[in-house]
Amino acid sequence: MKAAILEKINEPLTIAEVEIGEPSFGQVLVKILVSGICGSQLQEIGGYKGNGAYVPHLLGHEGAGIVQKIGPGVTKVKEGDKVVMHWRKGDGIESDFPVYTFKGKPMRSGKVTTFSEYSIVSENRVTPVPQDTPNELCALLGCSLSTALGTVNLEADLKLGESLMVVGVGGLGINLIKAGRLVGAYPIIAVDIYENKRELAQQMGAQFFVDASKGKIGEVIEKNLGMKDVDVIVDTTGNPVSLKETIQLLSGTGRFIMVGQPKPGETVELTNANHFFGGSGKTLKATQGGRFTPSIEIPRYVRLYRGGVLNIDGIVSHRVKLDQINEAVDLVRKGQAGRIMIEME
Repeated sequence: MKAAILEKINEPLTIAEVEIGEPSFGQVLVKILVSGICGSQLQEIGGYKGNGAYVPHLLGHEGAGIVQKIGPGVTKVKEGDKVVMHWRKGDGIESDFPVYTFKGKPMRSGKVTTFSEYSIVSENRVTPVPQDTPNELCALLGCSLSTALGTVNLEADLKLGESLMVVGVGGLGINLIKAGRLVGAYPIIAVDIYENKRELAQQMGAQFFVDASKGKIGEVIEKNLGMKDVDVIVDTTGNPVSLKETIQLLSGTGRFIMVGQPKPGETVELTNANHFFGGSGKTLKATQGGRFTPSIEIPRYVRLYRGGVLNIDGIVSHRVKLDQINEAVDLVRKGQAGRIMIEME
């Protein structure tokens, strides 16, 4: 099969043939239809996930596929099922790491990977969905959309009419704006350092956009919106400068959710930290995928989509083939894309 392999840290991915074996206990062989590219892959390529000692290996953790074979012990899915491929643990067996063959040598890889034509996946990293579920919706539910909905609904417990600030209008940020719109947040403020993200943010449902490269975020929203603080702030960047500036904008009941991860060794400074003791209590937390539970949330989100409540229009900005993955990764790195989908067929 053809796959994109991370051979060296901070180097372009290698597009090459990889040999794939049979699924073993608790594993599922999946033919991949589409895969999204997440910002986490940039961190993996940069070696920020502690993965430098494990190259070469495969990447990708949100996808749509068709089950080809199941290994011993698998009961959650069967051959022919359409599945969402996700990094969060769901129902089923937590299998061993799969082993592929690359350049004649064994290559262990993650419990779910999606930058390839086929993948061996742990049973608890796939969730079956109806066959007519759109491929791109499946991939989005593998990480970005489910993370956004979980962050807004479960982690932030955002209430109708509360204000929401989304810092970073990338593939995850636009899903967060959509999620905020779905639960009735107002106003939704989008923040980015790229002016070209303004139109995209507004299309997704943001009422106001701040170009953080041109001024202080707090001063801009106070001048234009008459607001001095925000109820829920979600940061997708992990940038310490951004975190320092936006944390202090929390309202008296504010919740700050870190989705993006700072690089290893970086320090986040809390300026005027006693503001956390104002109001009735403020919180600062890091989230793992918005705490979404695949077996519960994915069927629920599919129902919302089929009922016309959940709209994914405009989330996917580019569609590429596997051979174009390095160009696509560069677009994500430069902030020039929403969610990019790799089409395997």
